[in-house]
Amino acid sequence: MNDFSEKIIQVIKKIPKGRVATYQQVAGLAGKIHASRAVAWILNSSSKKHKLPWHRVISKKGRVAFKPLTRNFKLQSVLLKKEGVVVDPNTGEIDMDKYQYKKHGRPKRKRGQPTMFSE
Repeated sequence: MNDFSEKIIQVIKKIPKGRVATYQQVAGLAGKIHASRAVAWILNSSSKKHKLPWHRVISKKGRVAFKPLTRNFKLQSVLLKKEGVVVDPNTGEIDMDKYQYKKHGRPKRKRGQPTMFSE
């Protein structure tokens, strides 16, 4: 397993109960915003081994990533509901304003300000 994969695993483990993060958000927090497929691969291949809370990672549209009414859709919905996350039973939609993991990254520097002066 490479360093980036380890970072993904650590980010996923930090998503608290009752919160969700998108695949893209996890990839960004791990350092590569465009690597959402790598997040999906890690979840698929390593969730059991690393005891990852896979159900807390959802699509960028704010929905359960599986097709509605499939076994995995129902399982992810149930696991999220147990943690207090409201999931639409038909579409899998989740209120991202209410339930999204609000991890703060590095502070943004002001436009035109040299990096060495950013906080």
